[in-house]
Amino acid sequence: MTGDPSGELLRTEIVDEEGVFAVRRLGRRVAAEVGLEHQDQVRVATALSEAGRELYACSGRVTVAFHLDRGHRPALVIELDLVPRTSMDGARECEAAVSRLLTLVEQERTGDGMRVRLRKDLPAGAEPPGDADLDDLRARLGRLRPVRALEELRTQNAELMAALADLQRQREELRSLNTELEATNQGVMALYNEISAELEQTNRGVVALYAELEEKSDQLREAGEAKNRFWAAVSHELRTPVNGVIGLVRLLLDPAADPLTDEQRQQLTLIGDTGETLLTLVNELLDMAKAERGALEPRLEAVEVPALLAELSELLTPIADQAGLALTVNAATAPPIIVTDLEMLSRILRNLIGNGLKFTASGEVNVTARSGPASREGTTPHAPRNEPECVEFVVSDTGPGIAPADLARVFEEFFRAPGGKAGGTGLGLPYARRLAGALGGDLHLHSVVGEGTTVTLRLPPCASLADLRLRHVLIADDDDAFRRVLRGLVEDSAGRVTETADGHAALAVAEADPPDLVLLDLRMPGMGGYDVLDRLPPDMPVVLVTSSDVPARPYPEGPGARAGAVLSKDLIGPETLADAARRARDVADGR
Repeated sequence: MTGDPSGELLRTEIVDEEGVFAVRRLGRRVAAEVGLEHQDQVRVATALSEAGRELYACSGRVTVAFHLDRGHRPALVIELDLVPRTSMDGARECEAAVSRLLTLVEQERTGDGMRVRLRKDLPAGAEPPGDADLDDLRARLGRLRPVRALEELRTQNAELMAALADLQRQREELRSLNTELEATNQGVMALYNEISAELEQTNRGVVALYAELEEKSDQLREAGEAKNRFWAAVSHELRTPVNGVIGLVRLLLDPAADPLTDEQRQQLTLIGDTGETLLTLVNELLDMAKAERGALEPRLEAVEVPALLAELSELLTPIADQAGLALTVNAATAPPIIVTDLEMLSRILRNLIGNGLKFTASGEVNVTARSGPASREGTTPHAPRNEPECVEFVVSDTGPGIAPADLARVFEEFFRAPGGKAGGTGLGLPYARRLAGALGGDLHLHSVVGEGTTVTLRLPPCASLADLRLRHVLIADDDDAFRRVLRGLVEDSAGRVTETADGHAALAVAEADPPDLVLLDLRMPGMGGYDVLDRLPPDMPVVLVTSSDVPARPYPEGPGARAGAVLSKDLIGPETLADAARRARDVADGR
């Protein structure tokens, strides 16, 4: 065995069977010296034993050289040189077995002989010895003595026993792990079964709860329908006799009737007043039932606010005088005309003023109409630029006021604030709020105990056609006379007006020159208004102008859902048309 100053560590030969054992021992020792782990040392020794035995059988002499490759990837390289004298089939089988143990197995021709190169990479991060350490390593390896076959066999047996012991230990560990895993699986399955049972029970409870909720919902719906039917039936059944009582009282109080004593006249007057109150209550009940069904639909028209306030003042001042109160109606800041339902607005104001007179023992009731900011609560939150302000009707009194805890409850049906001395059913404010909602507005109440109550009715703003700044208006109607009416209403406020007499022409104009507003008739030859509506862009404002019975505020579903507003031909006017155009623009803009 010799060494040299190059990368070679050791060189030896296999010339007999003993040499195979010696090379095996040397391979294990060299592998240990260069830093290979124990299992890799055994792999190197086993690979050398297999390769040496087969190659020795082919040639009778094999030179074995151990090298240390200190390049980019350090490795132990073993070269076996021989001159074959027999077939290499066994050697090729040996190569296949050795390749499973080492990193690289190569063969190459060297003149008349051949060289087999074995390579085993050192562990990642291992530092190969330097030149001085390499010389010391060569010296230690050079002093190794040959080993007998029996000693090497003992070493192999010891390694085998250690491997078997390690295998037995791993098998026991695996068995233990399998036992633990089986126990864990059983626990998981038990937990899964428990959770599944709880989940199934919970699902049954949820299903039962949904069924109960659905049953309760059906009961509430049936109760609501029954209540509405009851109100409607009672209202109709009571209206006839009450009207009869009122009529008889008027006949008896007529100057042309038989003379009455003062006491009789006073009693009949009380009977008549009671009948009027009862009739008002019946009408309110009927309207409440309509509102809950969504059937309370306003009939929008131009309303003169000063005239309405003057009529209310004339109607209710005698009642205030009789109660010893002052009723003040201020129309100085009122807008001259608004677009709303006259009857609904009158009922709301009569209700609010009547409550003020009823619950105020002394002092006054003030009524004011004015314009308010459109961004206030209860109005459209996204008011377009240049849009007029909303309309406010404010009714204030000097009555006892309402406690803060009862402010929200006074809008509940049949609720009466504690401590009130005046009579009532508790329907007045709920009824007024429903009517306000039908008009697109709302009621707001502010009260201080001992000082009085203020109720504000806010209605949506009223626009004029000039405020909308229309550039192009398209009128589609087959009636020449009505087209002229519409043109007369919009031509002063629009940049230009286009008229068409049928649906096909209207679609052609809308595509070629998109208008800011479309006034569309429903009944036209060829293509009706609904068909035209379906083909117009969704962001194009459309007002259906028709004599058909269509709600003024289209529902979310139905043939007129796409329209922003519907305007009856018998209510056409500058104010109503401007209001409908504003609502149509809001719908097209997504507000």
